[in-house]
Amino acid sequence: MVSTDRVLAFAAMSLLVIVIPGPSVLFVIGRALAHGRRTAVATALGNVFGSYLLVVAVAIGIGSLVERSAAVYLTVKLAGAAYLVLLGVQAFRHRGELKASAITAEPAGPARGDLRTVLDGALVGVTNPKGVVFFAAVLPQFVNHAAGHVPAQMLLLGLVPITIGLVTDTLWGLTASAARTWFARSDRRLSLIGGAGGFTMIGLGLTVAVTGRAD
Repeated sequence: MVSTDRVLAFAAMSLLVIVIPGPSVLFVIGRALAHGRRTAVATALGNVFGSYLLVVAVAIGIGSLVERSAAVYLTVKLAGAAYLVLLGVQAFRHRGELKASAITAEPAGPARGDLRTVLDGALVGVTNPKGVVFFAAVLPQFVNHAAGHVPAQMLLLGLVPITIGLVTDTLWGLTASAARTWFARSDRRLSLIGGAGGFTMIGLGLTVAVTGRAD
């Protein structure tokens, strides 16, 4: 249904966009610095889930509405920005609770905590302006309308950047978590790195809020 050359071309385009760190990448890094490897991986999973919801939205026609309507686009952008700032403030406020001993042990924690982390990542992914523009403006260009089943083609093609994003986001998160572990030789330094993660998310939220539309 979708030709190999179209898939490869879309994969190349997706890679070019994804390798440039955007809100999702910086969010994963911020969470990794503030909370460690487990949270980073769960956040990456949530991010790609939220991003795929954008693919679904585009496939059923909602994505084009968001792209064309300045009001809807602004609402989505500001909602994502506000949530990033909120998470950053929370990470900064609780930076003193980070302990070096917890880094080495890294207990599993309650399942609800993992689910909440995934949902946090999903919300950032689905409100990511970069993702909205990419899936609404770029994805439809690689669909073969003559072959029919356009929504199914979009859903299939959408798995390409999702897979690439999952790999790259996870690598970014693990790398940031490793740096955090290296710093975690004292509670004071760990508190500083946790605060840095919080500031990263706050700065990211403010950047998203003031960033204009791609067009």
